[in-house]
Amino acid sequence: MITQITGKLLEKTPTYVVVECNGIGYFINISLQTFSSINEEACKLFTHLSVKEDSHTLYGFYDQNERHLFRNLISVSGVGPSTAQVILSTYNPSEIVTYITTADVAAIQHVKGIGAKTAQRIIIDLKDKVAKGLPKSDILFELDNTIKTESLSALLALGFNKKSAEQKIDKVLKENPDISSVEELVKMALSQM
Repeated sequence: MITQITGKLLEKTPTYVVVECNGIGYFINISLQTFSSINEEACKLFTHLSVKEDSHTLYGFYDQNERHLFRNLISVSGVGPSTAQVILSTYNPSEIVTYITTADVAAIQHVKGIGAKTAQRIIIDLKDKVAKGLPKSDILFELDNTIKTESLSALLALGFNKKSAEQKIDKVLKENPDISSVEELVKMALSQM
C-alpha cells in the first residue's frame, strides 16, 4: 500500500493534485483542507489507496490526523471515499471531531449528500473511535473550546458583558485546567463576578 508520496507538485486544483515522484506523475484526490495547506513546489502527502474492481484511487492528506479521520469515516456503512472527502472539504478535522463527540447531527447533515440516518450512523460508529487517533492536547483543546463556548453563551444569557465574561472564563480555566463540565465552569466564573 502507498502510505505517503513526496515529490514535485506539477498540478494543483481544489479537488486533486499531480505529484511527480521518480519520473511518475501520481494523480491524488485531496480535500479543500489539504488544498489550502499545500504551498510549496516540493510537497509531501500522506495517502490512502482505495482499491475497487474497476479502479485504484489515491487520496492525499496534508497531515496524518486528516488521513486517520478519513479512514474512520469510510469505515462507516454508507460513507465511501468520495463522501468522506466532501466531509473533509466542508469542515476541518477538529470541527468534525467536535461534531461527532458532541453528537451534532445537524452540523454533519449540513454536508452535501449526508442525510439524517447517515449522520446518526457516523456519530454512533465513530464517537469513541475519533478521540483515540488524535493527540490528547487536541482533544482537550476541543473539549475546553466547547465547554468555553457553551459557558460563555450561558453567561451572556444571564446578562453579563461578553468581554468580562470571557476574561473570567479564561481565568477560571487557567487556574483549574481539570474542569470538565459547563456547569462547573459557569458556577466558578459566577463566583468571581
